[in-house]
Order: sequence, then C-alpha cells, then structure tokens
Amino acid sequence: MRTEKDSFGEVELQENAYYGINTYRSNQNFPDSGERINPYLIKAFLQVKLAAAETNYKSELLFKEKFDAMEEAIHFLIKETEDAIENKSVSIYNNIISDPYQGGAGTSLNMNINEVITSSALEVLGKSLGDYNSINPLDDVNMSQSTNDTYPTALKIASIYLLRQLADSFAKLQNALQVKEEEFRNILKLGRTQMQDAVPITLGQEFGAYAQAIARDRWRIYNAEERLRSVNLGGTAVGNSISATKEYVLNVNSILKKITKLPIAKSEDLIDTTQNLDVFVEVHGIVKAGAVSILKISNDLRFLSSGPAGGIGEINIPPKQAGSTIMPGKVNPVILENTIQICELVKGNDVIISNLAGNGNLELNPFIPMLGHLLLKSLELLRDCINNLAINCIEGITANVERCKLNLINSSATAASLITTFGYETIQELVNYAHKNKIPFVKALMKSKLLDEKEMFNIISRDLGIKFE
Repeated sequence: MRTEKDSFGEVELQENAYYGINTYRSNQNFPDSGERINPYLIKAFLQVKLAAAETNYKSELLFKEKFDAMEEAIHFLIKETEDAIENKSVSIYNNIISDPYQGGAGTSLNMNINEVITSSALEVLGKSLGDYNSINPLDDVNMSQSTNDTYPTALKIASIYLLRQLADSFAKLQNALQVKEEEFRNILKLGRTQMQDAVPITLGQEFGAYAQAIARDRWRIYNAEERLRSVNLGGTAVGNSISATKEYVLNVNSILKKITKLPIAKSEDLIDTTQNLDVFVEVHGIVKAGAVSILKISNDLRFLSSGPAGGIGEINIPPKQAGSTIMPGKVNPVILENTIQICELVKGNDVIISNLAGNGNLELNPFIPMLGHLLLKSLELLRDCINNLAINCIEGITANVERCKLNLINSSATAASLITTFGYETIQELVNYAHKNKIPFVKALMKSKLLDEKEMFNIISRDLGIKFE
C-alpha cells in the first residue's frame, strides 16, 4: 500500500494503482453507474495532454526528462485506449475508473487522466508510483491547463472522430437503399397516404425516397464537424487564459492539430467557447434528425412487411430468429425493432443534452460530463444500429410482386390514373359501382368494357415512366 494525502486528509491506495487520491475520492463520491468513460474521449483527452506537454516543453516550462517520460507514457496509454476502441483489450479501464456521471464539470476525469499519465511516466523513469516530487499530476501534467478547457476540447475531438464514422454508416445505408431502388424500379404497387389507399407508385420509388432522406442526413452530419473545430484549449479556467503563458496559448492548438490530424483551431473567443455548449446541442440535433429519418423508414418497412398472410406483405424482410415461444414459425422484424428503440433513445438524449446545456451558469457549465457522455453514446449507438440495419435488413429485403399487384388490383386508387383518358365522371361512376357491389375496381372496369387489366396497368406504367413487370 502507499499513502497519498490532500487537503481532506490521507488515503491508503494499492501500491500498483495508477490513479491517485483525487480519482479515489471521486469514486467514493459518485454511485457506480456500470458505464465507462467513452474510449474516444479518453484518447482525445490523452492527445490534449500530449499537446499541452509538448507546448510547455517547447516554451521551456517543462524539463526534457519529464517531457520525454510523459510523452512515452501518453503514447502507451493512447495505444491501450485504441485497443479498447477496437475491442482488443479493456485494460485501460483498470486505470481510468471515473464514472461518466460525475459532478464537478469533469474535474474527476481530468485528474484521473493526470494521475494515470503521471504514474506511467514515473515507471518510465524507474520511479515509484506516488513519487510526485519527480513528476506531479498537477504541476507537470496539468501545467497551463484547466478541466474547463481540456474537457470541452477533448469532447469536440472525440465527437469529430465519431461523427466521421456515423457519416460513413449513413453512406452505407444510402447505398443499400439505392440498390433496392434500382432492383424494385419496375414493381408497381399501391401508394398510401394517412394509412389509406392512394395512387399507384413503384416500390423502387419508395426506396428511392428513403435513400434521398438518408443522403440529406449524411450531408448534414458530414458538415456538422465544422461546428466542433473551434476549441477553447488555452483558455484555462474561464477562457481568459489565467495561469497560461502567451506563447502557450498561441501554440498549443497548432500542436494539437498536428497530433490529432484534425482541422481544429483556437476559438476566436475563448470565454464564449468555455461557458457556452450550444454547439453540442446543434450537433446532436443534427444527429437526432438522422435518427428521425431512420425511425420513419423502419416503421414503414415494418408496415409494408406486416403479416405476412394477414397484413400488407408487399416486401419480405430477411428472417433472423424465431419470433415466438408459443406460435411456431412466427418471425418478427427484430432488426427494425432494435433500430426503432435506438432512434428513440437518441431522441431522448437530445432532450437531456438541450436541458443540460441550458442549465449552465455564468462562466462554466458544470454538466458537461453527462452531456458529453450522452452525445458520444448517441453517435456510437446510431452508428452501430445503422450498419446493422443496412447489412442485416435492407440488403436482404425482397419484393412480394404478387402481393403488390393484388393489393393494387383490389383498390380503387388505380382510378386516378384513368381520369385523363376517360374523364372524372366516368371513372367516378365505376368507383361507386365497385364500392356498391363490393368488387375490386378492376373488375368493374372490365365489366364496363372500357379496357382490360393489362391495358390499365400499361396506362399506369406509362404515367410512372416504367416498364410494367
């Protein structure tokens, strides 16, 4: 065991614990949610610390021996975090133990990062853990910084990484929908408005509209990165750069840009960027808009595949697992149901994020830990569910051509396509006749001798610009 002390007293820590007394106290203060700090946030925080250390060294504020040890330690920790991102190892969480839902505007996580870097650097130097005279988590690792500029900066970097992945997932979904648009381009079916029969449409046109909606979301998300490129690193506690040298403030963001390979830059107003979190609300709002599009598409696909015998049944969704413990052979649209639940969660997160951003006070918003955690969670959950939707559902959808034709034949909605040829009143009389005698409109049409079923479909196909299959 080793003993560490602060203004509250002394604490006994495990000899091999990389975290220190500040992290220990935060773990005692906050309930264990069972969730972990997002690994992209950890990686981004480590990159911020590396940029700060390099800038302090180049400004001759940090001795070379300390910087070299800190640099080696941070690179090791970044690699460990990347292993967690790639699901190779979660060993980083033996040391980064802060709970995501923490008070203190993120000070707990900042100190956890500082202490783990310090311990790792002490090992590089061959020193004992806790030997803060050699390297100190506050005086050395946290030099020229505050939680209030490092946390928002790290959150923006992590968000950019995940936004790019989310944009890629939207691209994958858009492509899958466009493939179906082409595959179904000549399949006539019944259109529906307000859940009621409407004029004919092609199944390809429906999927094409889905693809267009996703294309818009993809573009919005791609552009959302711009909102996050302006960071407040160098602003320290409230944005006026107290405790940081002018040289540090001028150079730290350029070095961070080099490390992350992201087009980030120092905010024009560090005080504004420190106290106001509206950009995160804006970005998550764009993510929520994407979730709403996917929600609508998923509900449409459930509706179109319903039945299969007693519902609409115009498309077939790939079967993935048994759907009932009591009804043999029942298969449920489980991928779509999973997608809908994730989209609803993203919508809920948007409300919380908006409320948290609005509840900041004066020079700082203390609620950034939950805001950031939910933002990154939304990005990851939506990314993964969209990839799953594209691969395990959309790509395997097939058309039930006969059901599409049958539903169209049984509806009087086809009448609208014949008005130009035969006049409104003539077609209205046929519709009324079909309703009165409870027969499909197409049968009333054939009884009238105006044209047969094939001719009717040819007229509809001509109007829609397709070749009837």
